[in-house]
Amino acid sequence: MAQARVKARAPRKESRRKEPVFGERFAVFAEALLTGVWIAVSCLGVVTYPAAFAAGARHLRRRTAHEGGGLREFVADFRAAVRGGWVVGLAGWAVAVAVWVDVLAARAGIPGGPLVGAVGVLALIAATVALLRAAAVWTPGAAWRALLADAGRRTVLDPAGSFLIVCGLAVVAVSAWFVPPLAVPVLGAVAAAAVAVEERYRHR
Repeated sequence: MAQARVKARAPRKESRRKEPVFGERFAVFAEALLTGVWIAVSCLGVVTYPAAFAAGARHLRRRTAHEGGGLREFVADFRAAVRGGWVVGLAGWAVAVAVWVDVLAARAGIPGGPLVGAVGVLALIAATVALLRAAAVWTPGAAWRALLADAGRRTVLDPAGSFLIVCGLAVVAVSAWFVPPLAVPVLGAVAAAAVAVEERYRHR
């Protein structure tokens, strides 16, 4: 009889253990959506998007590590990241314009245009993934050039992780296509995905 009572109580203990885990994961998800709003507002500076994602990723790293931090710390990180990050943002727009010109050339029927356009689009996607991976590991005082160089190598050496980030970007694009306001909080989910991918790569 005593053993039967112990077995009957065991599932209750297991369910109690799962509840806090579920609550914590939901809290992280909600925090990621809120961070997406902060990132979107910080991106209004046009060339500030690298710093916005860097500050958002650092905020999420603090959240998952159970460290303190909120909007004030996010703003401080954003100010620190934007000092060198605005140059990266400007270069990113230059690359995007170059790819857009290649796409226009492909549509105009120029010989070899489709191939050049496809290569340009793939290069832009790879550069975006490398930028997100660099932002995911950014810390105050880190040089963006070194971060991007290391992130570029990880983008190639970890194709599975890079593909997960591409999927996150695709979710943002689909959200913006169907429900534009939904793309704002989803930006936080992309930052969270980049942080998770970098953590996975570091443990490997």
